[in-house]
Amino acid sequence: MMNSKLPNTKESIFSTMSALARHSNALNLSQGFPSFPVDPILKELHTNAVNNGYNQYAPMPGISVLRESISIITNKLHSAIYNPATEICITAGATQAIYTAIQAVIHPGDEVIVFTPAYDSYVPAIQMAGGIAIEIPMTLPDFKIDWEVVNDHINNKTAMIMINSPHNPSGTMLSHQDMLQLERLSIRYDLIVLSDEVYEHITFDQNKHLSAARYPELKKRSFITASYGKTFHITGWKTGYCLAPEHLMKEFYKVHQFLVFSINHPAQIAIANYLKEENRYLDLGAFYQRKRDLFLNSIHGSKFSFQPTQGTYFQLLDYTNITDENDVDFAKRLTKEHKIAAIPISVFMNGKDPKMLRFCFAKEDHEIITAAQILNSL
Repeated sequence: MMNSKLPNTKESIFSTMSALARHSNALNLSQGFPSFPVDPILKELHTNAVNNGYNQYAPMPGISVLRESISIITNKLHSAIYNPATEICITAGATQAIYTAIQAVIHPGDEVIVFTPAYDSYVPAIQMAGGIAIEIPMTLPDFKIDWEVVNDHINNKTAMIMINSPHNPSGTMLSHQDMLQLERLSIRYDLIVLSDEVYEHITFDQNKHLSAARYPELKKRSFITASYGKTFHITGWKTGYCLAPEHLMKEFYKVHQFLVFSINHPAQIAIANYLKEENRYLDLGAFYQRKRDLFLNSIHGSKFSFQPTQGTYFQLLDYTNITDENDVDFAKRLTKEHKIAAIPISVFMNGKDPKMLRFCFAKEDHEIITAAQILNSL
């Protein structure tokens, strides 16, 4: 009899809600993917790469021109230098980068601190490495980290702390003081940090993304993962990257080469050329802030309450004034009866239910307005 390596893993809530949205013919604001088209220039660059013969394996860590671009951009934005030859790897999206980093350094019995609610790939990746996820709930309703609680959970088995800023699903961002606390703990206990920064360019209201790369001592011990799928509305291209100091990246490469070896060659060529104009990623915050504001202004008179998201393209809505249903039941009823799908977040909080749903506003304006009309009717 085969024993499952992930015996408690169920169908992802994203798959569940998207399937229910399709079946119910509902507006899908659950899964985090844009509904608007990719920039025609980027599509043309990809087509050109295919037509110019970039259709065979790329180098294992990624094409050099893209790694060099990432190095330059990271230094410009965060004053951090990464050697493109030894400290950068192009990956099949950030999820693969996260999985690879964990497999590279976590051993059976190692403990990894994860802050909940957390993206649903974190814990299974830890379990696949034989590690133990130590889940620490963020404080509610502000979704902050209590660093004294974190300190109390660290012991001689603790090997890694995972962070995510801007944070999915809450949209909150770690402050300078948060990063200093993380740096202090990682030094004191000699911990590795895995910093999920996939929404790095999607920040609002003058909030500034503080990468782990900005903090010299954190940089020495951190894997940083990022996603071009999020940045350039190309989630289906599954293209991201990982930054790490050479001693960590050396271990990352060992796993990466046997997991995927290399990733989509024409996509790498296209993205490398697309990055030549920095406004294509630097203007992203303003682009999504307009959509966030359209969404929130359109539901201002509804029974939902909210704190405007600081980053990502997600907004949490508190439905306490509407129903006392648990969030999973309410999300399913919204989808079936009112034709709008969202994500219940209790599934990322060990069942703790703050009576909030996550809505994705990376949608066409008319979809956002239609969604607001539905929510206003509740």
